[in-house]
Amino acid sequence: MLHLGAKTLKGEVVSASMKKTVVVSVGRYVQHPKYKKYMRTTKRYKAHDEKGEYKVGDKVLIRECRPLSKEKRFVVIGKY
Repeated sequence: MLHLGAKTLKGEVVSASMKKTVVVSVGRYVQHPKYKKYMRTTKRYKAHDEKGEYKVGDKVLIRECRPLSKEKRFVVIGKY
C-alpha cells in the first residue's frame, strides 16, 4: 500500500465515534500574508482505522491513499 509521493502527516485523534474511521486534527504554522506573523492553523482529516484501535487523544501518523469514501483520503499508519 506504500507508494512514492504519498503525503504523511502527524496529528491527534479528535473523534473516534465512527466505525473504522477516526478524525485526525493536524496543526501547522503559516505566515500571515500581510502582517508576517506566524499563526497556528489546524485542519481535520478523516482517516481509515480498520481495527478501531485508536482513541481520542492518541498521537498518530496518517498517510495519503486512494479515496476510500466521499471524504476519507487517508489511512492511519500508527502511533508516534
